[in-house]
Amino acid sequence: MIIPTAEPFFFPGGPTGCLLIHGFTGTPKEMRWMGEFLADAGHTVLGVRLAAHATRPEDMLRVQWEDWLASVEDGWNFLNGALARQASSQRRIFVMGLSMGGVLSLLFASQRFSQRYPVAGVVAMSTPYALLPDWRLAYVKLLRWLQPSVPKGPPDWHNEAAARDHIDYPSYPTVAIAQLDLLLAQMRGALPQVTIPVLLVHSRQDTGVDPQNMSSIYNNLGSQDKEMLWVENSGHVITREPERQRVFQAALDFIQRINENQP
Repeated sequence: MIIPTAEPFFFPGGPTGCLLIHGFTGTPKEMRWMGEFLADAGHTVLGVRLAAHATRPEDMLRVQWEDWLASVEDGWNFLNGALARQASSQRRIFVMGLSMGGVLSLLFASQRFSQRYPVAGVVAMSTPYALLPDWRLAYVKLLRWLQPSVPKGPPDWHNEAAARDHIDYPSYPTVAIAQLDLLLAQMRGALPQVTIPVLLVHSRQDTGVDPQNMSSIYNNLGSQDKEMLWVENSGHVITREPERQRVFQAALDFIQRINENQP
């Protein structure tokens, strides 16, 4: 059963689609305010729920990184089908993700560039390039029995009201961390194949993912149309932090610029 208020969401709108992807151990709720903002601007928005998320932590013990990517694929197909029913020749889909959602957005975009209706652009927020080196990753099959989960670090919220009703799993399942590490390796290998426009956003106050990760992603992207946006007064979940409106507006401006420059 999905945790109440953490359900996926869909807002019908115009021919531009926005596929929103939450982070590791998080829920679609992280992306809902952004989804509402983009829907108010006239876009069709889908916030997906990644496999084994927003239910119970034990579900993460059986998931692999391919399952998370499949969740994005399912969301893309649903959103593309909804846009197709509008019979518009101008339909486009932008993929936007937070943290691991940004990793999935970039990896997914690298595999979609040759299709008839490709991803038009990516917005990746608070996105990691790699995990910090940890010898334990090599022994995860053994350590999963000795240490089934890893505690989360101190929160870095700047919006106390959002922190109080935030929903995520209380710790990181050890086997899921190993899958995240594999997913990151896939993304790093795919970055040169991401040739579509990309907007990267990160807070300098993010203690969950070192801000220097954004530069590493930027330097390895194959796209010539790429930009970085820094925010200051926010923690890791910038979609629910004080500067979220600036982030949302930057994403909207990015969409409008791409749409205006496309035939």
